[in-house]
Formats: sequence, C-alpha cells, structure tokens
Amino acid sequence: MEEMSPKERKTTHRKEISTLDHVVIRLAGDSGDGMQLAGLKFTTASVIFGNDISTFPDFPGEIRAPAGTLAGVSGFQIHFSSKIISTPGDDLDALVVMNPAALRVNLPDLKPKGILIVNQDTFTNRNLEKAGYIQNPLEDDSLRNYRVHPVSITKLNQAAVESEGLTFKQVNLTKNFFALGLISWLFDRPITPTIEWIEEKFKHRLAIVKANTKTLKAGYNFGETAELFPIQYYVPPAKMEPGLYKYISGNEALSLGLIAAANLAKKELFYGAYPITPASDLLHELVKHKDFGIRVFQAEDEIAAIGSAIGASFGGVIGVAGTSGPGFALMTEALGLAVITELPLVIINVQRAGPSTGMPTKPEQGDLLQVLFGRNGESPLPVIAPQTPGDCFDTAIEAVRLAIKYMTPVVILSDGFLANTIDPWRIPDMTKYQQIEVYHPSKEILKDSEDFYPYIRNENLVRPWAIPGTKGLEYRTGGLEKEDKTGNVSYNPLNHEKMVRVRAEKIKRITNDIPIQMVEGPKNGKLLVLSWGSTYGAAHTAAENMRKQGYSVANANLKHLNPFPRNLEEVLRSYKKVLIPEMNLGQLQFLVQARYSIETIGLTKVQGRPIQVREIQNKILDVLGTE
Repeated sequence: MEEMSPKERKTTHRKEISTLDHVVIRLAGDSGDGMQLAGLKFTTASVIFGNDISTFPDFPGEIRAPAGTLAGVSGFQIHFSSKIISTPGDDLDALVVMNPAALRVNLPDLKPKGILIVNQDTFTNRNLEKAGYIQNPLEDDSLRNYRVHPVSITKLNQAAVESEGLTFKQVNLTKNFFALGLISWLFDRPITPTIEWIEEKFKHRLAIVKANTKTLKAGYNFGETAELFPIQYYVPPAKMEPGLYKYISGNEALSLGLIAAANLAKKELFYGAYPITPASDLLHELVKHKDFGIRVFQAEDEIAAIGSAIGASFGGVIGVAGTSGPGFALMTEALGLAVITELPLVIINVQRAGPSTGMPTKPEQGDLLQVLFGRNGESPLPVIAPQTPGDCFDTAIEAVRLAIKYMTPVVILSDGFLANTIDPWRIPDMTKYQQIEVYHPSKEILKDSEDFYPYIRNENLVRPWAIPGTKGLEYRTGGLEKEDKTGNVSYNPLNHEKMVRVRAEKIKRITNDIPIQMVEGPKNGKLLVLSWGSTYGAAHTAAENMRKQGYSVANANLKHLNPFPRNLEEVLRSYKKVLIPEMNLGQLQFLVQARYSIETIGLTKVQGRPIQVREIQNKILDVLGTE
C-alpha cells in the first residue's frame, strides 16, 4: 500500500484522519469466533504497511469450553507503531468483543475513553447470564467511560454472504472477517493481503472464497459509511533497519534456529517430542523441513521422547527434545543420564503456568529452579533463555554450539509468551555465522601405540564424541559412574568425587566462552533492572522510559542463566539497588542473592499474564522513592 500523508489522505476520505504514534488493540470472542485468525491477518497487513508490531495471543485454557462462557474467551492483542517497540502494549486503545463473556474478561484492560466495538447481536439474555451479567451493559450506564460502538456484526455478516448458499455454521464462521474489515478501515490497514490469503487458502472452495471476501469488504465499507465512526486513525510506517523481514513467533524461530544450527554443524538433526502446550508448534514446524536433514519423532510420552533424542546424540547426530514444565518433570531421570554419559543434547522447555497441569495456555517462568536442580545427584548443565521471538533463532544456535563443544545437555528456557508472540524478524545473513565445529575421533588419527579412552579430556575437560561402530573405538557407557579416562564402571569413592567435580568444572568453564553481561543505560548508579527471558521487553521499555524522564535507571537482560556471565557480580555491585522482575515468586532473585550475597528487590507476577511496562515503572518509582 502506497503511503500518503495525512493531508493527502483527507482528500480521498470524507471522514477526519487522526495520526497516532502507536495503537494497541485486542480482538476477543468465543474460542470458535476466529479471533486468532483475524488478529494474524491484521498483523500481516500492519507488517506489509511497514509498522513495527508485537502481538500477544491469549488462548483459553479449555480445548473447547462451553460457548459464551468466561473460560472459553479467546483474544489476540496487536501493538503496531511508527516507532520501534518491544512489547504488545499495556492498556488497550481499542477493544473488539464478539459476545458478553469477551467483554467481561477484557474490559478491565481498556483505557478510559478507549474505543469499544461490540457485536450487539450476541447480547441476549442467555449469553448475558452465562457471562455473569445481571443487566445488559449496553443498556445501563456501566460503559459510560468508553467510546462504545454497538454493531450488528452477526446480522450484517449474514446479509453480506446470504447469496453464497452456505450452511448456518459456515455463515457463522465468516463473521470474524466482517470484524477484521471494520477494524482494517478504522485503523487504515490494507485488506488486499487478506483477500489474497483467502483466495489461496480456500482456492478449491469458491463459495467460501466469495463469502469471506464479501464480508471482509462489507465490514470495511461499513466503517466508511456508518455514522458510528467519525474518525479514522493512521499510524505511519516505522523506520526500521534495512533488510528482508518476516514476522515470526518464538516457536517458529526456535525451529528455524535448530535447522540453521544443524546446517552450521553439517549434521542431521533429530527432534523427539510428545505434544504438549505450548511447545507443540515446534513439532509442527520442524516436521515441514525433512528436506534439510531433519528427523521428527512423535513419541508416546516425554520419557520416550528424551530417550530417543539421547539415542540420536549417542549415534552422532544432533539430538533435541521439546516439552513444557510437566513434560520436563518426566524427562529429568533421562536428563541425568545425558549428564553422566556427557552427550550433546538440547532440551527446550516452553514454560507455562503450573504446578502440575496448571494453566496450559498461560505463560509463566516457574521452571528455572527445576531445570537447574531438578535431578538427583550433582548434575549441572548450561541453561540459556531467549529474550524476544527473534532471539529464539540465535538462542537455538547457541544451545547446539555449547552442547557439541562441551559434550553436555543444554536447556533452552522459553515460555508461552515468547512461543506465541509475533515480532518482525530481520532475516539474517547466514554467511556471517561461524560454523559449529564437530570432531569425531577415528582409529586412523590415533598413533599406533595409543588406545582409545572414551573419557579422556581436552583442555576444556571435554571428552571425545566417538560414534558407535567406529572400528577400534568401541566403548561402554550408561548411567553407572565411570572410571576416569577408561569409562569402565567404578564404585571407587575417590574416583566418583573426581568425576563429579570434573563434570561441574566443565560447565563452570563455559563462562569463559559466553559474552560478558551488557548493560543498557548508565554503567553505575541508583538502580539496575535485571530481567531474564520474556520479561526483557517490558523491563527494557520501562527503564528506557524512566531514563527519558531523568531517572538513573539501567537495565540488563540475563541470557545465560547457568553459568552466569563472568562479570555479572561486578555489574550488580555497580548499582545501589537491583530490581528483578519475574513471572514467578522470585527464582532468579533467589539465585542471585545466594550466589553473590547481594540484596535484591523482586517484582513477581504469577497471573498467567506477562508483566507490564507500567508495573515495572511503578515499582521503579517505589524503589527510588525509598532512598
């Protein structure tokens, strides 16, 4: 879509154009109302238009909750901006709701005087009762603080598609496109990309193509012609670094990163997993890429999944297993096996709200202590966490690099927020990435007088990755303690202590092979905001906002959670106070205080929702106000 100035646009529209820096909107309805799809298509249009975007899909916890109930509400939030942004936004500028339950769940997030578009056809007595309303909020005074626009979306959609001969169910499934067309007009998004997608998606079902296209255009035209909307909003394109972009979710980026890592290592990759929310998309994405030497195995459970990945690593390929918190709990015994056998393995834990089944579709960061210490015996391993959806790509490559170089399992700690959030991602130039060196010993490179020892070590205390079946390199391995150097089973107490300390020292030395901790803002001063994982976006934005207001606030995001960067203590001691925001009850705070005896301040949230910028800013003001 060719960009026009606001003045030029006014000459082609009969309504006023208001230019905004950014907008946060949310589409919400029943889980069958197609709000996720409508949100994705609006996101696509915004990316094509040139805005920076960040999204947050909010799925219901039930697979199919009863229609019209609070438990079945599904939402999709989009933050699109003329500037670079790092979060899906806090409060909503606009909210579109398809039924009373969606209104009740999402209204608290709408700003005063925010735009509220309501499908008034669904506000029946039965639906109001299911949502817990005693009175119809469209008829009392409870919505007086918002700009309310009741629209008969259901009826208008039916009128738009009635000539296509669809069933009642099919007609009902198209109303999300009417809502999409309406907000596309209201916020000046192009609808051509959506029409092209409809034509490709349903190319063998002409009636569906016509119906969806008609109702999309009907919604768009309704915005233009109805007296309900006197103003149209325009958000100019953002000035982004030149390059080729695609919008990407964290799970997709992790999958592509694993494929890229296998290419950099010139290795095949094996992925074993049992489907579990919110990690299942890793399985779905990787299975598409078998032509790149990717082998995907859907196991009968998580124990089989990690067992198959360990077997793949033992056999000389890159073994990866993916899961979430409950599945990781089942994997822990086998993960200990990978530690004691010292095999390269990558485990991806896409965290969700727990404990137990918890809230499967809601994000949390509650598994940090689990992945560090949730195994029997002394079994240390590296743990790293991506900070944005795009960063998941590089994190996957880094995990494979560390696993192979140090012959160790590595855990990637993502979460449901990163997994499903979508950001623009600048496609990297892979020629600028270093190859991942892989060394497999063979009898030919050993001197005639030398014997092969599977647990002899190099300068990094790393044992060789010998491929089973290599002539002259036969060896045994397993879960029993090994004798140093030979790998033979040993119950010698001194040997056991030596092997435990060697494995721990090997992981500790990784600190010399990872970047030092970087800081944004002043290098010393009153306050450092230390984030990890998906809290980066809110922490970065909050600290930046406070600096613009003249406050001495720095921020740092901790990517390597074990071992910590070698300069982390120095960084922490450069500030009078350290604030650590987390979606748990203070697990990183516990680790930092235990390791460095530095008192820190926690900001914790366990609501199944991400920490907001406003929450961190308020905490910063509270902390600085106590000086």
